[in-house]
Amino acid sequence: MKPADHALRRVLNDEVHARPPEQVRPPVRLSYLALVPDEERAADIKALHDLVTRYGAPAPRPDQNHYSADLGAFRIKWERHTEFLRYKFFVSGAEATPFSNPAIASVPQEWLAALPGKVISAYHAVLLPEPAGGVAVEAMAESYFNGNALIGSMTSGGKGFAFTDFRIHDDGFGRLMIFDSGLTPRQMGRLVQRIMEIDTYRMMALLAFPVARSLGPQLQQAEQELLAIIDAMQVAKEEDEPVLFDRITKLEAQVEKTRSDTHFRFSAAVAYHTLVEQRVEELREQRIEGLQTFREFNERRLSPAMATCRTTSARLEAILDRVGRTTMLLSTRVNVTREKQNQQVLKSMDRRATMQLRLQQTVEGLSVAAISYYIVGLVGYAAKGIKASGRDINLDLVTAWSIPVVIVLVAFGLYRFRRAIEKDDDK
Repeated sequence: MKPADHALRRVLNDEVHARPPEQVRPPVRLSYLALVPDEERAADIKALHDLVTRYGAPAPRPDQNHYSADLGAFRIKWERHTEFLRYKFFVSGAEATPFSNPAIASVPQEWLAALPGKVISAYHAVLLPEPAGGVAVEAMAESYFNGNALIGSMTSGGKGFAFTDFRIHDDGFGRLMIFDSGLTPRQMGRLVQRIMEIDTYRMMALLAFPVARSLGPQLQQAEQELLAIIDAMQVAKEEDEPVLFDRITKLEAQVEKTRSDTHFRFSAAVAYHTLVEQRVEELREQRIEGLQTFREFNERRLSPAMATCRTTSARLEAILDRVGRTTMLLSTRVNVTREKQNQQVLKSMDRRATMQLRLQQTVEGLSVAAISYYIVGLVGYAAKGIKASGRDINLDLVTAWSIPVVIVLVAFGLYRFRRAIEKDDDK
C-alpha cells in the first residue's frame, strides 16, 4: 500500500520514454520531413489519420504527440513538437544507385502534396553496412553529392560513419549516408535521429537570423532618437518637457513592441542552438582526415549566426533599459516642475484665501455696524414712544446706553451664526 499518486505522476514518468528511436537494421532507405504547421492542430493529426487508416493501421488519438506503425510498403514515425512536425519513412533494402529511389517514393504522392505546413528540413538517407574495402569518401562525394565538400566523421566510438553536404539538392531534399560498422539496431536508430535533429534544430535556430539582420537599421534609428532626446533634455525649458515626454514614451512603446515581437524567436534560437550542440556532442565524433566534422561545421556556420542573434537581442534589451531609465529621469523632471507649479498655485490660493478672510472680516464688521445702527434707531423710536406715554425718560441717555449693548449682542449673534455654518460644512 502507498499514498495516492499525484495526478501527473504517470504522465511525467512516461514522457521520458515517449519518443524512443526506431530500431534500424541496414540496408535501409529513409526519407525525413520536418514541417512548420500553418493550420490548426487537428489538421496535422487528420493528415496522419488519413494515411495510416488507408493501410489498415490503428488510427492515432487526437491528443497524441508521437506515432509509429508498419504500413507494409513502408514504416512511418510521426512526432509533434512545439513548433514543427517530423515524419520519417523507412523502406528496407538498398538500391544499386543510392537516392535513385528514395523511401518517400513509396508514400502516396497526392497525400504528400496535401500535407499541411511548410518544409523546414528534408532529407533522404541511405543506411548501409560498411563496405569491405572501407568507405571511398572522394568517390562517394563525386557520385552522390555532386562533388560537394562533405561533412562527416566516424561516430559512436568508431562504430559508424556519417556523411552529408548540408545542401538542398534538385529534388528539394538533403542527402545523408550512414555506414554501419558494428552498431546495434537501436544505436543506428539513435544515430539517424541525432543527425536529423541536428539539421532540424539548426534550421529552427536560424529562423532568428533574418530577424536579427532586419532589426539592425531599426535599432540604430532608436539609438539615435534616444541620444537626441537625451541631448535635448540638457537644454530643455519647462515648456519643452511635454514634447520630450511625448517623444520618449513613443520611442519606449516602439522598442517594447519590437521586443515583444522578437523575444520568442530569439529565446527559441538559444534553445535550439543548445540542442544542436547537445546532439553533436552525443555523436562522439572521430575525425576523418580531410573532412569537416559535424562539430566544426556548426561552429563555423551556425555559431556566428547565433552570436549575431544574441548580440541583437542584448542590444535590444540594452536600448529598452536605457529608454526606461531616460523615461524615469524625464518623468522625475516633469514631476518636479509640476510640484513647483502646484506650490505656486497653493501659495496663490493661500493669498486669495487670506484676502477673502480679511474681506469677510471687514464685511462682518460693517454688518455689525449697520445692523447695530438700525437697532439703535429702533431703540430710539421705542424710547420716544415711551416718553410720549407720559414717562419721564432721557432719550439721549437711553440711546447712548443702548449702543454698546446692541453692538455686543449683534456681534455675538453673527459669531454664533458663523459657527453654526462652519459646523454644517465640517459635517
